[in-house]
Amino acid sequence: MFNLRNTSFLLFVTILNVINFVDRQFLASFANFIIPDLQLTNTEFGLLTGVVFIFFYTVAGLFVGTLADRYNRTKIIGAGVIIWSFFTAISGFAKNFITLAIPRLFIGIGESAMTPTTISILADRFGIKKLGFAAGFYYMGVPLGVGVSLILAGYLGPVIGWRGCFYLIGSIGIVLGIAMLFIKDSPRQNQANIKEKKSFAQMISLLFKVLGSSKSLILTIAAGTFYHLNLGASVFDQVWAIQDKGLDRAAFAQASGWIFTIFGVLGSVFGGTFSDWALKKYNLPRTWFLLILTLLSMPFAFTRYLDPDGTLFWVGICVAAFGLGCFYGPVFAVIQELVPSSIRGTIVGFNLVCLNLLGFVPGSILAGVVLDNMLASGAELPYTQTLVAFSVMFLILGPILYYLAGKYYQSDKAALEKKFG
Repeated sequence: MFNLRNTSFLLFVTILNVINFVDRQFLASFANFIIPDLQLTNTEFGLLTGVVFIFFYTVAGLFVGTLADRYNRTKIIGAGVIIWSFFTAISGFAKNFITLAIPRLFIGIGESAMTPTTISILADRFGIKKLGFAAGFYYMGVPLGVGVSLILAGYLGPVIGWRGCFYLIGSIGIVLGIAMLFIKDSPRQNQANIKEKKSFAQMISLLFKVLGSSKSLILTIAAGTFYHLNLGASVFDQVWAIQDKGLDRAAFAQASGWIFTIFGVLGSVFGGTFSDWALKKYNLPRTWFLLILTLLSMPFAFTRYLDPDGTLFWVGICVAAFGLGCFYGPVFAVIQELVPSSIRGTIVGFNLVCLNLLGFVPGSILAGVVLDNMLASGAELPYTQTLVAFSVMFLILGPILYYLAGKYYQSDKAALEKKFG
């Protein structure tokens, strides 16, 4: 049944998630502006988009995840939005690597409040049967955020500069964060457990007990981690298009921005809605749903490296945007389905640690180091070679992990319900 209150909340947190990923993506979207302006190396840029941001984001995220299982969740989200938006605006004053790195630390801490807390609320508001749709809709923030940041880079970047765009999006975020402070939290499904107010150490202990009881959970997180290794390398996509393909930086940012906005959103709706449908109608594990999508998209994984004047070049970029949209709804729904309700925020925080600290960070750093060495040695098409290598790595390991995660899903779900209730 349609619930206006829940739908309005979902729409609002999705808008916040769009702002979240606009902020996060800004460096990659403005790479062709920021790198020359601040005279950064590829390694320094990889550090800024990777470990400088992600380390604090993921470590704080695990802590915030435990808070979300114990305290008022909407106020946690609101405070986080205000913090990251303020430091996004501050980033516009950066003059070098250090003065851009310091605000990025605090942006990571602020953004860590968003997803563990929101997914926990959505599980209570929508229930497990509709969680795939709710999580998929919320995670439209990823492709929309990527798309909007690229659109801003392509259209506003040449007009007000990358610094002006940072000031603008930071100001908008502060206003929305203040609004979130006035929204009431949702009733929880596990009131008895919340009243116990477990300590951080107790929550982490329960987390590892749950992980030790589910192969499906571990394999799902592992698959996502390898996917984010590839996403880490993709922070150089804008530089690749200009350096290896000879495209105009503003024109490519505009085109790829609209592609990620349109096809990424379609992917989010498709992934969340149809993974719900496949689970209900055919009892198909959500990770097998992702396995099928990955296998179907494989032929198009490398067409974006062809001649940019050809249709297949743009088809490859569209498929990549659609796949990014499809990923998050099913994966976060699986995790929420498997774990006990008393630890949902904590497990989302742990998942983000793995996706980002073990996936995105190594991907961005390794890609930056490899690129600097290839450029120094005069290698031909260094960005293309690097990005292709990361794609091949995921396409070999990802489908195997998706398959095994689905294989153990039903038995693990039953075992976890019996053991933890």
